Parts: sequence; C-alpha cells; structure tokens
Amino acid sequence: MSIEKLKLTKNASIQEALKIIGSERVRIALVVENDKFLGVISDSNIRRALLNGKKLEDSIETIYTKNSLTIKENISKEELLKLASQTDIYDFPVLNSENEVIAIKSIASILKEKSFENEVVLMVGGLGSRLGELTKNTPKPMLKIGKKPILENIVLNFKEQGFKKFIFCVNYKKEVICDYFQEGKSLGVEISYVKEKQKLGTAGALSLIKDMKKSFIVMNGDILTKLDFDQLVQEHKKSKAMMSVVLREFEYQIPYGVVKISNNDIKDIEEKPMQKFLVSAGIYVLEPEVLKYIKKDVYLDMPNLIKRLLDKKIKINSYILQDYWIDIGRLEEYEKAIIDANN
Repeated sequence: MSIEKLKLTKNASIQEALKIIGSERVRIALVVENDKFLGVISDSNIRRALLNGKKLEDSIETIYTKNSLTIKENISKEELLKLASQTDIYDFPVLNSENEVIAIKSIASILKEKSFENEVVLMVGGLGSRLGELTKNTPKPMLKIGKKPILENIVLNFKEQGFKKFIFCVNYKKEVICDYFQEGKSLGVEISYVKEKQKLGTAGALSLIKDMKKSFIVMNGDILTKLDFDQLVQEHKKSKAMMSVVLREFEYQIPYGVVKISNNDIKDIEEKPMQKFLVSAGIYVLEPEVLKYIKKDVYLDMPNLIKRLLDKKIKINSYILQDYWIDIGRLEEYEKAIIDANN
C-alpha cells in the first residue's frame, strides 16, 4: 500500500479524509505535519463528528485521534494479534525513530499473509560506476528512493509478498550494507551475507552459497519491480526447468532510414523503424543443482552461466514480465525511480 496516499494534514477537511479512508485497504488516514506523525482519523471519528453537527467541509483538527497507538516494525504476528484483540484496533501505524510513518500493519492483511521458504539472493556488490559521484562513498543499493535505500525498498517488497529469507552478495563498500541491515531483525526478515573477496560477476558469487535446498530467486540489487514473485516461482516449478529467466520487451528505434536491397537495387526503405527484442530483466529462479555448474571463486556473469547450461542441454524456462520494472543503472533511471515512488 502507498503510505503517501494515506497522509493528511490536520487542516484537511472531513470530506478529504473520507476519500482516503478505505482507499488502500485500511480503515484509517494518517495525520502528519512536516512528515511527523500526529495521529489517525477513522470512520468512527467522522461519524461522531457528523452526529455532533460537524460538516464535511470542516477541518479534522479537533476530531482526529491524537497520540494513537503505534507499533514497531519488528513486532511479531502473535504480538500484533494479541494487541488487536485487547484494543479492538485493526490497523496500526509503524513509526521509525524520527516519528515518521514507514508502514501500516493491518490485521486483515496479516491473516491473509503468505510465507515462503524460498530464499532470495540479491546481487549488491557492484561498483555503480555509471552513477558517478553518487556512488563514490555509497554503494548503489544504498542510494535513497524516497526515505529508504533502494535495497530496503526491494527487501520490503519481497517481504510484503511473503519472502523473508535473504542472502546479500556484497563486495564494494560492503560494510555500509552490512552495518545498515545486519541480520534483518529490524525489518522482520532474515539476512545472511556472501562476502566476495574479489569481483565474481552476477553468477560467480553463487559459488559461495552453501546448503541451498529449495528453488531460489536471484535478482540484481538495483531493480525495482512489481513482479509477482510467488507466481514466478510457481510457473518455474510447473516448467520443470533447472532455471527460469525473467524477460522483458525492449524497444529500440533505429535513428536512420533502413534500406532493403537486392542485387544492388533498392527494394524498400523504412524511416526510423522500431525494433523490439526480449531481454533479460536481471531476475532468475534457479534450482540448487545449478550451483554445481559454477566454479568456486571464478568470475562468471549470468549470461555465461545460461550459455553453459544450454551447452549441456539443460532446460531453461522463460517468464515474460508485464509489470513495472526499472533498472537503476544510470542517473536518469535513478531520477525516474524517485519520481515514480512519489506518484
């Protein structure tokens, strides 16, 4: 859910609050001032106000619940269900140390919550050199989108979909990432680390992973996407392939007139035609057996691993991506991701 869409100022009207409540599958709106949490307003607040003679155009300032109940991100499911039963509250704002709302935990969504044992391997060891000065002192996955690092946004997206076990493959400025996320407890997930002593590429770091027992997801740590990862894993299992590669459609316009000839005679010309290709989206599902085809501590990129498997006649499945996807590799893509996050 979009936290930004749930925010109101204390000077907002009752009518504005009504438009928000229920819009994101929760029954409250958040009252904030300079991004600092003040309280919540619910439909019960509004009903009481209207019965007491308030009008829709009146401000919510005197009717919202101040000092409302909030929780921490790492609260357990059992603790939250107990709190809900004691208070008869079902939607809880989650605050950070700066009194800013970072999430809302809803009892309805928790009761429907999925949980998967499949591990997620995130490749977060790259230099990010195409982003220039931005990554001179900060690894690319730690650049902010909104108020959170790219990598935190990725982890929370996976967590929301039921994936809570992560392996970070780190290299460049790894201490920044390790110090920030540690073992993942603050986000309610489990994080372990593969620490490359040298650059091993987008597949080589997998050689350092031990005891993988289930199908696992591998994704580059600079990708933001709305892909349904549960569906991806299910389709992978149905395919009975050793590996699945997520593909997306890439369009490229040739900036010239393209000419067709036969025996030096021009037969046709097409001005600036658009070419379409299927390209790798940097997201994969692998079976543990794939790891035996990766030599330990030897540089290997994912395209070369794919070629290696194909040479051995091993089945590789394709999965066409139709959802939002952005690879934050260049400055213009980083800027676009920031804009997208605010819309």
